[in-house]
Amino acid sequence: MNKEHALAVFENFKIRRQYNENRELWLFSVVDIIAALIQQSDYQTARKYWNKLKERLKKEGNQSVTDCHRLKLEAADGKKYLTDVASPETLLRLIQSVPSPKAEPIKLWLAKVGYERIQDMSDPARSLDRAREYWQQHGRSEKWIQQRMMGQETRNKLTDYWKDHEIEGKDEYAILTNIIHREWSGVSVKQHKQVKGLKTQNLRDHMSEAELIFTALAELSTRQIAQSDEATGMAENAEAGKKGGKIAKGARLELERKTGKSVVTGENFLPPTKSRKKLQGPADE
Repeated sequence: MNKEHALAVFENFKIRRQYNENRELWLFSVVDIIAALIQQSDYQTARKYWNKLKERLKKEGNQSVTDCHRLKLEAADGKKYLTDVASPETLLRLIQSVPSPKAEPIKLWLAKVGYERIQDMSDPARSLDRAREYWQQHGRSEKWIQQRMMGQETRNKLTDYWKDHEIEGKDEYAILTNIIHREWSGVSVKQHKQVKGLKTQNLRDHMSEAELIFTALAELSTRQIAQSDEATGMAENAEAGKKGGKIAKGARLELERKTGKSVVTGENFLPPTKSRKKLQGPADE
């Protein structure tokens, strides 16, 4: 089965979905989600329900309908038709507008998450405790958790510097992050995720201890170089990123020579049933 057109199953309902490689995001068929929520096996009935819901949401000025896009998905007759699709974020908003017992657990979960977020804003230490608990539940060692949290602190200090020196928006942060990552590891962030068999998962949550350490070294070096050079704007911070990443690259190559093992690894924390892509190794010049 083509991984980009795999079927998700909600109880006895098949949810069509398509993976967007560029956005690293799953897009789900809205009418299939609606059918599962209202327990309606007849496609046309579910489609009519969705059309009426769209009209009501538009009148209310709801942005969710605007955020839906159309893709050609395969239907029951084997042919492909333009179908409304949405990201998980948009779907969670739409689900709140569906009066259904199947939607109620999701609504309760959203309320819980929203309340936790309010708590985190007033007491940031709560979010750190929640992250630690999450990693513990997923089998991470205390040593790994400590390294992950120290790396996040290093990352936050770097992004704080960027924010104060004319780096704006997620896109610019992502570009600089990728420059640093490619420089130290020999692969881009996207390639590193592919090596580990990841899609929407956070790369750092699936790094080995060594990968976390070298990522932190590259970002620490980048920040200190940027501060020393008083780097401002994309061009200057990109140059600082290359220099910082190069420092970590030198340390990585030296360790690999001593151990005979690649620091960049395909190891991850995915369930064992997931397929994992074989490591090709960093593409160093």
